[in-house]
Amino acid sequence: MASDLTRRAALGAALSLTAAPALAAPSPVARTRHGRVRGYVDQGILAFRGIRYGADTGPRRFQAPRPPAPWTGVADATAYGAACPQRDRDAGPTSEDCLFLNVWTPGLRDAAKRPVMVYIHGGAYANGSGSAPLYDGVRLARRGDVVVVTLNHRLNVFGYGYLARLVPGLPDSGNAGQLDLVLALEWVRDNIAEFGGDPGNVTVFGQSGGGAKIATMMAMPAAAGLFHRAATMSGQQVTASGPMNATRRTLAFLDALKLKPEQAADLRMLPAERLVEAMGIEDPVLGFGGLYFGPVLDERNLKRHPFYPDAPAQSAAIPMIIGNTHDETRAFLGHDPSNFTLTWDELPGKLTFANLRVDVLPEAVVAEYRRLYPRYSPSDVLFAATTAARSWRGALIELEARARAGHPTWAYQLDWATPKDGGKFGAPHASDIQFVFDNVAKPGATAIGPGAQSMADQMSEAFLAFARTGDPNCAAIPRWEPHYLPRRPTMVFDVPSRQEDDPRGAERRFFDRVPYVQPGT
Repeated sequence: MASDLTRRAALGAALSLTAAPALAAPSPVARTRHGRVRGYVDQGILAFRGIRYGADTGPRRFQAPRPPAPWTGVADATAYGAACPQRDRDAGPTSEDCLFLNVWTPGLRDAAKRPVMVYIHGGAYANGSGSAPLYDGVRLARRGDVVVVTLNHRLNVFGYGYLARLVPGLPDSGNAGQLDLVLALEWVRDNIAEFGGDPGNVTVFGQSGGGAKIATMMAMPAAAGLFHRAATMSGQQVTASGPMNATRRTLAFLDALKLKPEQAADLRMLPAERLVEAMGIEDPVLGFGGLYFGPVLDERNLKRHPFYPDAPAQSAAIPMIIGNTHDETRAFLGHDPSNFTLTWDELPGKLTFANLRVDVLPEAVVAEYRRLYPRYSPSDVLFAATTAARSWRGALIELEARARAGHPTWAYQLDWATPKDGGKFGAPHASDIQFVFDNVAKPGATAIGPGAQSMADQMSEAFLAFARTGDPNCAAIPRWEPHYLPRRPTMVFDVPSRQEDDPRGAERRFFDRVPYVQPGT
């Protein structure tokens, strides 16, 4: 591994030395199966933004995607494409014409057969895009001599609104967003060699909703063979939405739009803005939060739950990393200042189903955490218990299912806490993205202080090693064993990192007594 690191370090140095002349060189042009695209050079890396991988979905709302029509001339690929319409006002330009992807590569047409790393963004299934600054692929492509791809796809009702039981001719509506991902991976298979990548070595990695989308694809027949490694970061999908609950959500959505069930076909013609406005209603299944649209067990595109009752045999040979952060829910609950000043009397009232996502006696949770961690404050217990019950359970179920089946899997937990904001957020949800992409200096990064770059060095090198060989072990971290029972070896990423057996095992055992229901299903 050391020789590989040396080779890649030499490549990075060479690219750095040539970055200035390259910027003045002619813009790179790549030939895809649908037409030519012109990109630009960024710090020695060839960058292509906004490459169309699918046709405009607006005219085919709620239907499976189609490849784009071929074009003549050279299409500009220097600006990100639109994101799917959504309620997130920070998403940038949005449009139903949103099937675009971005590529960063050290070289074109050089037969280098570089590992390909395809990132799927988070935002649950509702928001986000592949163009956030933290997802910029320049540093990862330079560091690892890899090809990095990010993408946009249909979200929320446009990608997952289930109309199959209400409108004839829309059998794919509940999983259209997943089919977009399949189409993007088919584009990678068919075109990535032009960008110096190896279509036979594709890693999909994603955080939060991106990880859940990957877990779902591992059980989708249409995705079989399109990727060869998978890494999920705080994103799990144990079960999909059932068709009945998915229909309940669509009916609630119609009601918010003042439409009757027999008028469901009108959703195909309404302005996208009206559909977005109606998504803010309370979810009729969960009883809280905005309306949830996610993958559906439609017996067509998804014929089994992603990780229930077991790990999908379809993905048995795919090496997988499954990780979470130590303080996931500080990202969700930490923006309420009162959650940092709780008393013991107030704490049980905060341990609601909406915060825990499991049905358990709050007083029993408090008693167990006070026994396990006598020095914890009430606020510490709130964040720890909600993290273990809400954000961690799905990962444990997936890890144990793969371990029982003997599928190659590695577990991690990010413990490193940024000093930002006095350290009160610990290692929250989404804090591992900046490290994996080696983008701690980008807008949106939260990692500061002397340990930030060390964390990026460790996590990016581990993910690069995984993309290259299917094993995350590398010189940047201690020995990382695959996950197996009953030891449950887990890489605890910190400065320094360490492998630990069954971290937070007592918390795991406590919540094992309570049935887990995937949020949204």
